[in-house]
Amino acid sequence: MKRIAILLIIIGLGVVGWNGFQFWQQSTVIIKDPELAKSIDKQWEQTTKEPALLFAETEGVETAKKVAQDYEEGQQVGEFVIPKLGTVYPLFWGTSANTLKLGIGMYDTAFTSTPFEKRHTAIAGHRDTTFQGLDQLSEGDRLYVTMDQLKYTYQIRKTWITDAQDQSVLVEKENPTLTLTTCYPFDYIGLAPDRYIVQAELIDQKEIK
Repeated sequence: MKRIAILLIIIGLGVVGWNGFQFWQQSTVIIKDPELAKSIDKQWEQTTKEPALLFAETEGVETAKKVAQDYEEGQQVGEFVIPKLGTVYPLFWGTSANTLKLGIGMYDTAFTSTPFEKRHTAIAGHRDTTFQGLDQLSEGDRLYVTMDQLKYTYQIRKTWITDAQDQSVLVEKENPTLTLTTCYPFDYIGLAPDRYIVQAELIDQKEIK
């Protein structure tokens, strides 16, 4: 019995150690550099509501030729920047468990798209590592996605909490929209029952020179 108890303790310590390593690994992918994050745009602090770009208004802008089918699960496809939080994230394709261990992931579904496809782009991240502090964002704050030499500027329209099974979050949109999803509550121990949602609209896009 003593040997079994010792073995269980060793296994338990191993599990704790492995989980701790994964937590550290996911936390280190975030670049916490307020100066770098804020350099993405001189107007990042402007929270006055800007008009959203309609789908038709984005078609005349030169866009990348790469389409979603060219990407592979876990491939880095760009960066995501939240100036208000002073964070820069590597952005990966897909939202599998292995991909989200690398950082934040862009959903690959029938209802979502890349930013240059100008529909509904959705990004997921873990609440206790990459997307920790997401609840500090407010309506009017700006978010940025850079992919294939293009910078997309989004402005938050609303945030809300919903059930983990809510299927209405990842749906088709008629105009360019960005949705962030993470588990909620942020300080919950175990599998969180809800989701924290941030939704923004595209207000500008420019080529990166």
